[in-house]
Order: sequence, then C-alpha cells, then structure tokens
Amino acid sequence: MLDVGTGSGRIALAVAPLCRFVVGVDRESDVIEEARRRAAALGIANVELVVADADVVDYRALVSEAPRLVTAHLFMSDALVERGARVLPSGGALAVVCFHVDQWRETGRPSRFAYDEDRMRRVLESHGFVPEHLDVEREVREFASVEEALAGAIGLQEKWKSDGRWFRYIKFLEDGGRTLTRSHLIVKARRR
Repeated sequence: MLDVGTGSGRIALAVAPLCRFVVGVDRESDVIEEARRRAAALGIANVELVVADADVVDYRALVSEAPRLVTAHLFMSDALVERGARVLPSGGALAVVCFHVDQWRETGRPSRFAYDEDRMRRVLESHGFVPEHLDVEREVREFASVEEALAGAIGLQEKWKSDGRWFRYIKFLEDGGRTLTRSHLIVKARRR
C-alpha cells in the first residue's frame, strides 16, 4: 500500500498489520519523523516513511513492487490521480477522502484542493480509473448567535486570516449567516 500525504502516519500505521508492506510519503519532514517514532513505539517494521513532495515524486520510485492500494486522506490533486494510475496495476484501488467544494462554503472561497463529484469523476476516468464510490459527507453546524459561530470556528481563525477567509466568514456572520459547513468527498476507484 502507498499512503500519500501520510502526515503522522495515522492511516499507514493502522493498516500495516493487514498489509505485507506500506509506504507513507509526505513532504513535511517533522511529521514523517513523528510517524517513524510512532511506528517504532508500536513495533511496526513493515512501514517505510519517506520525505518527498507527493505532487512531484514518481510513485514508482517509492515502491519496489506495484502496490494494490493507494490512499490519501485530506490530500488531493490531479497529480495524485495521475501518479497513482502509473503505479497501480490493473484492478488496483485508489481510496481518497478529500475536501469537497462545499467545505467552509460560508467563506465564499473554495479550497484549491477541493473537488466536486463531476470534476473527480473526470480526473479519475481520464487516468484509467473506474469510480466505484463517490459520496459526499457533509456536516452543517448551525449556531444561535454570532458568538457561538465565532467559537465554532475559533480553531480556524489563524489559518483563515492568512488566506482572507476569516474576513469573509465575519462578513457572512454580519449578514445574518449562522452556519459552518464541513464537507468531504469520499472516493474509491479501481484501475482498469
């Protein structure tokens, strides 16, 4: 298995007992080091954790034989699908949970990493995948007041200030909005 954007290795380490070998890749060396420490503490020896940019590296260089599964959690790009298609054999699966375009829709600014069902289907099919499952998991939190809405988004404030979303969310609240949407696209596709 190849876990793309593995972060601290949560998925890679969880499935390692079920796999012959797992490779986790992430461009952040500090989270890869954390994943290595976690693997050692758990006594997991069949996981290799690699520092590399998953949008640039050739996945074939990361594995000694073709994986049967490529996963990604909250990491998605057209490059991931294209590189996954190159490394997976016929019948191999791609399983992804990524941001849906409705993620934080109240900010009026979709993430550049977000996909809708049609775009995802087009990307998958253009790289030789047959979508088996495309589903949206959506949670819309409703708040009784501006204060509740601000408290509900407080953990996002610094990140959103850096990209302008915080001010758009404040405007949404000032205009009477009282929601916050979290929305993910859950995907399973098989290589032709």
